[in-house]
Amino acid sequence: MSRICDLTGKTALTGNNVSHSNVKTKRKFYPNLQTKRFYIPEEDRWITLKVSTSAIKTINKNGITSVINKFIKKGYV
Repeated sequence: MSRICDLTGKTALTGNNVSHSNVKTKRKFYPNLQTKRFYIPEEDRWITLKVSTSAIKTINKNGITSVINKFIKKGYV
């Protein structure tokens, strides 16, 4: 199961853990992904998406159909 947002395409970023002695080891910063069900009234069905919390906020503001159409138009989905 990959850690990629279904709508925005957000993935993990890489960086360093820095110890007190300034020794650096690689680490990953994962996006805050949530599995969430959304109802699409035009199709009268539920879909399950793994989306980032910023995408959930955008869906709550603009609506699921307009957000999906926007991301399809931009080529993210």
